[in-house]
Amino acid sequence: MKWKVFVTRKIPQRALDWLGKKCELEVYSGAEPISKKEIMAGVRGKDGLLCLLTDPIDEEVMDAEPKLRAIANYAVGYDNIDLKAATKRGIVVSNTPEVLTDTTAELAWALLFSVARRIAEGDKLCRAGKYKGWAPMLMLGTDLKGKTLGVVGAGRIGTALTLKSRGFEMKILYTDKTKNEALEKELGAKKVGLDELLKDSDFVSLHVPLTGETTHLIGLRELRLMKPGSILVNTSRGPIIDEKVLAIALRERWIRGAGIDVYENEPAIEPELLKLDNVVLLPHLGSATEETRTRMGLIAAKDLVATLEGKKPANCLNPEVFEKQRNEDGGYAE
Repeated sequence: MKWKVFVTRKIPQRALDWLGKKCELEVYSGAEPISKKEIMAGVRGKDGLLCLLTDPIDEEVMDAEPKLRAIANYAVGYDNIDLKAATKRGIVVSNTPEVLTDTTAELAWALLFSVARRIAEGDKLCRAGKYKGWAPMLMLGTDLKGKTLGVVGAGRIGTALTLKSRGFEMKILYTDKTKNEALEKELGAKKVGLDELLKDSDFVSLHVPLTGETTHLIGLRELRLMKPGSILVNTSRGPIIDEKVLAIALRERWIRGAGIDVYENEPAIEPELLKLDNVVLLPHLGSATEETRTRMGLIAAKDLVATLEGKKPANCLNPEVFEKQRNEDGGYAE
């Protein structure tokens, strides 16, 4: 008899095919994001759940199926899951770390380039039939070479982004709780406080997890600290920036521009941002390549199956579940 698994959205077929060989699948087929009520209905009678970062997985969802044993999050972040509640119920939770590191770092660079060289504005102008020929003052942007890059959060993605700056001979500032030996050794990066980073950087890229401490990390005070010609990029989590204040900062030109991939109330976007030409807005494309999304699906699927087989998944977020059940009958194996 196969395990029963509910998948909250269609993911790359290769991952679904692999999981389908091991489990009996029910995949949500709706075109819009699944609702909490639909997740609760889908999880009933299931052994495992494969969900997305946008899915709210709380106590109510978990209690909809008391026999639920595994939750695999198709994402690196997991602030959508009540990890404490899952651990209390003996539900193993996993995520997909590292696989999207370079892909997200590449997208951050794409946003940085797009804003610095006004790519989206230029495309819009051409499509509107307003391009009348080369002109010396047409859509002047800003160079990257020799400028200062400020990285807020020098973890996996922040480090990958920074290492890709080599060809631009940039000065590197970073802020993080711990010292990043690799960046300091290879690029001469300097660890500074957030205020100093914001004051001195020409480009600021955000790469911190969403916590109580980082919510609205960038607000009115912080945006006022930034250079008038600076650019802000966010590919981490939307609520890290106060979007309403960002809109004011962009409209009044406190900063040159911004590149945003994630939003405070996603999928809703602050209406004032939509009116501005000096911000590039993307629909959460950080990991959106065929290769990366497929690898994410396979990692999530394999961890889900490992848990259902009584093994500890490679990317377990609550290993204490195993400590609790180590000596119990039917407990998990290392």
